[in-house]
Amino acid sequence: MRITKFSLGLPLLFVAASLANAQDTNTDTHTVGITIPEVALVDIEPAATKNITLGFTAPTEAGLPITATGSDSTLWLNYSSIKSSTDATRNVSVRLDALIPGIDILVTAAAATGAGGGTLGTSAGQITLSAADQTIISGIGSAYTGDGANNGHNLTYALASGSGTGTVASYADLQATTSAVATVTYTISDN
Repeated sequence: MRITKFSLGLPLLFVAASLANAQDTNTDTHTVGITIPEVALVDIEPAATKNITLGFTAPTEAGLPITATGSDSTLWLNYSSIKSSTDATRNVSVRLDALIPGIDILVTAAAATGAGGGTLGTSAGQITLSAADQTIISGIGSAYTGDGANNGHNLTYALASGSGTGTVASYADLQATTSAVATVTYTISDN
């Protein structure tokens, strides 16, 4: 007959060692995992009145040019940004989808105001819109402007000539039209 012997000493040693490590002390620790998403959002407000109309006034005296009727400052540029660790800042660029012959469309972004916080961007001042992307706001870090009108960068649009006289850029290119339309696109991106 065969006799099988079991050793209980080794399993009891492991149980005793694990119980010794499970003892409470006067301090304890644990970890907290945090996830922060990268964010790059841009918006023009107020949404209900995004489409603006600018125009010219005909002269009342022969020999005088048409003149721009004024400017429009009803729109606001809002953005939210959480930058990545590889890109220190972001920019907002602006471009025009179609140039209107003979007319310069100008846009100026004011300094950020309102309920935002963080590292808000800096305006490039007045820009003559073109089909190429141009930086209008630079140096945006992790920031938000606040949402809606009266938050962010107030945008002022105007029509003017390259000489700043308030007429048109190239008078010879003008054609009478009741409605020439161009789309302005704003894009937030890493530097």
